[in-house]
Amino acid sequence: MQFDAQMKQVVLRSGEGEHVQLGQSSVVIKAGVETTDGRFALTETTLGPGFPGPKPHVHREILDMFFVLEGTLTMQLGEETLDLFAGSFVLVPPGTAHTFSNRTDQPVRLLNIDAPAGLESYLREMADAMADDPIDPAAIAEIASRYDIAAAE
Repeated sequence: MQFDAQMKQVVLRSGEGEHVQLGQSSVVIKAGVETTDGRFALTETTLGPGFPGPKPHVHREILDMFFVLEGTLTMQLGEETLDLFAGSFVLVPPGTAHTFSNRTDQPVRLLNIDAPAGLESYLREMADAMADDPIDPAAIAEIASRYDIAAAE
C-alpha cells in the first residue's frame, strides 16, 4: 500500500473538530477526505431525543460503521430492527438497506466511520440545505445522489 508522504498527523482533543448542526442533531467531523487522503471519515454524532433518522438508504461503495458511545441507537438493517446500547458496533456493507434513529427521550452519542471518506461533505451540504425553511425535498435528494446515497428499494 502506498501512503501519501504529504499526509500530516492530526490530534483533536475532546470537543475539537469541525462542528456541523443538523436540526436536533450535531456532528463533529474528526477526520475526512482532507486529513485521510480520502481513505475514511470519522465523525462523532449526537442524535437528539426522538431523532427520526434518515429514510432507509443504501450505499454502493461505502462501508458505513457505527459505534455507540452513549444511549440507545435504533438501527434498521434490511427488515431487522435492533436496539443498540453503549459498546455496540455495526458494520453496514455496501448494498445493505439501513437507517438509524433515536426512539428514546435521551441523546445518543456515536462514532460513525465511513470508508472511503466523503459522507462528511454530504453532512456539510445537508446542514446548509436545512437552513432553508421549509426544506426542499428535491434539493435533499439531489445532494444525497452526489454522495453514494440512494433510496432503499
